[in-house]
Amino acid sequence: MRTALTDLTGVRHPLVQTGMGWVAGPRLVAATANAGALGILGSATMTPDRLREAVREVRLRTDRPFGVNLRADAGDAEERVRIIIGEGVRVASFALAPSRDLIARLKDAGVVVLPSVGARRHAEKVAAWGADAVVVQGGEGGGHTGGVATTVLLPQVVDAVDIPVVAAGGFHDGRGLVAALAFGAAGVAMGTRFLLTADSTVPATVKAAYLAASVQDVTVTTKVDGLPHRMLRTPFVDALERSGRARALLRAVRHAASFRAVSGLTWREMVRDGLAMRHGRDLTWSQVLLAANSPMLLKAAMVDGRTDLGVMASGQVAGLVEDLPSCAELVERVMREAHETLAGLPPVTAAR
Repeated sequence: MRTALTDLTGVRHPLVQTGMGWVAGPRLVAATANAGALGILGSATMTPDRLREAVREVRLRTDRPFGVNLRADAGDAEERVRIIIGEGVRVASFALAPSRDLIARLKDAGVVVLPSVGARRHAEKVAAWGADAVVVQGGEGGGHTGGVATTVLLPQVVDAVDIPVVAAGGFHDGRGLVAALAFGAAGVAMGTRFLLTADSTVPATVKAAYLAASVQDVTVTTKVDGLPHRMLRTPFVDALERSGRARALLRAVRHAASFRAVSGLTWREMVRDGLAMRHGRDLTWSQVLLAANSPMLLKAAMVDGRTDLGVMASGQVAGLVEDLPSCAELVERVMREAHETLAGLPPVTAAR
């Protein structure tokens, strides 16, 4: 299926596996790429050295195009961009809007720039700055999310910009792909659905918790890092929501220290990133401090398998997913369903 997204990135199918921290590592990204979709490494939870190693590991596993996701507001964003350019990565994906200069630098090096946004005005901004395409995530999506449903947000963005738009939030099958194409999108991005594959390195106990969840078991809370965060509701999340401010801040300080050790950042660099976050998102200092919770609580579940001590970011589609196919099986299934859906649409005749 050829769309503006496949033409832009060089992949066979208009499907994107999102750059999930702790989840989207070399194995999942390479499996996605080999299946003909666009796999994206989640680099926000990697040191720069580990990012370079991960890119090279993907290269050993596939010769297909893939991307890297990074935080535009991170203090070491320039270093990560140098790695992306130097290693010949095809796509640079951003969770926050990159600057005009950063976009220009990547494009001059032949890298496709693909920011993710959650509002029409943000899409208009990055399009004006030269982004090649944009991922727009509706409120159904996992992780940090907004309050506008994909079916409302997507057509707004499609009508507002003249670059390819990739739809995210609520997609897991071929019917969703066809619906997104009907809205004017050039493809769909999926996180939870690719997390729940045999190629994902997420522990089996965590995958089982996702498979057991219903749509009603997916909730939004601000107690992890002060921002709306969609995840599975668990006894641990319930406890977080009952915790007071003092306890939450103490936990955040502890997690900040842990994340510093994992990320390789110095305290000075973490403060600098905090200042950038506060300015870019108009956050309070309490929210900036709480932001240290997110990567470490996600790591506890996604890496360590501790569903009792970690959080599991999740789109609402987790309540619809029932199996763990390989990436190759998933992509083939989605594309088959899409073609069957298109072929099965009833003929429409104009009223007289």
